[in-house]
Amino acid sequence: MKAKYIGIRNWMLTGIAAVLFLTGCGSATPANNASAPNNTPSQETAKAGDGNSTNPVTVQIDGRTVTFTEVPKRAVSLNQHVTEVMLALGLEDKMAGTAYLDDSILPEYQDAYAKVPVLSAKYPSKEVLLAAEPDFVYAGWKSAFTEKAVGTIDGLEKLGIKPYLHQSSNMTGPEPEDVFADISNIGRIFRVEEKADELIEKIKKEMKEITDRIGEQKEPLRVFVYDNGEDQPFTAANNYMTTLIRLAGGKNVFDDIPKGWTTTSWEEVVARKADVIVIVDYGDKTVEQKRNFLLSKKELAELPAIQNKRLIVLPLSAAAEGVRAPLALQTLAEGFYPEAFKQ
Repeated sequence: MKAKYIGIRNWMLTGIAAVLFLTGCGSATPANNASAPNNTPSQETAKAGDGNSTNPVTVQIDGRTVTFTEVPKRAVSLNQHVTEVMLALGLEDKMAGTAYLDDSILPEYQDAYAKVPVLSAKYPSKEVLLAAEPDFVYAGWKSAFTEKAVGTIDGLEKLGIKPYLHQSSNMTGPEPEDVFADISNIGRIFRVEEKADELIEKIKKEMKEITDRIGEQKEPLRVFVYDNGEDQPFTAANNYMTTLIRLAGGKNVFDDIPKGWTTTSWEEVVARKADVIVIVDYGDKTVEQKRNFLLSKKELAELPAIQNKRLIVLPLSAAAEGVRAPLALQTLAEGFYPEAFKQ
């Protein structure tokens, strides 16, 4: 995730470009180390799902209290996982633009996505953003709200634009409940609370069905996440992917490091004796290139995961704090414990 998820080797790039269905974010990493405040209830409960209530809704966003007296009418989403949250809630008609895909939008949201103007392949410039006349900007990573991207939160607020930073993507060790809190906030802001509740319950149900199949593991598999890097590996430390690995019956071997992502050494990877390697699919290197690199690296020859060729591929979009948690969990659980999913 350096806009990684960081993906994000070039998250800070601006410019206007046609939409690209990328296999990864790029290369800057998101700030997964900031503490996200607790969400607070609305000042006055809007009628669930009416979409037109003028009752004020107050949420805590990145340490500040923001009040929405009306439903945003020209929202812009930045980063795929928050775009899919908007589409899952049926809010495409309230979107004036979108930007920054990691890969293809989920098939069930393709028709809705096609209705939304694509402002840029990555982050749009501030000028391009303002040309869309947004009243609400929803970003997945803090890297979006910089002068090199669409502008700071303070700057946007001075222009009368309400910014929302996806809180669960910008904290250390987020849990599913933190993701649900973001979905709930968007539901309340757009007065579609009922849809948000239904979406959350659907995700919970699907995740439970998967975890029930694998059951409790007394000795979780040891997992190393390979994001990128040849001289030094870049890996997940204590972030949402680590949470998903735990729910799937594994243990991230670098979960003791108190930040979202970290650069380590190959010697340390070997010392932690991973049983499984999860390859994050995104960026300039293909999955096959990453896989071949790991399998041919002499230093890793004695690693159990390499000896047994236990390498699992997880798309970056599935590992982000959005609606894809069941897909990510299914991929990991089937890779860790395939016998539990045999018919």
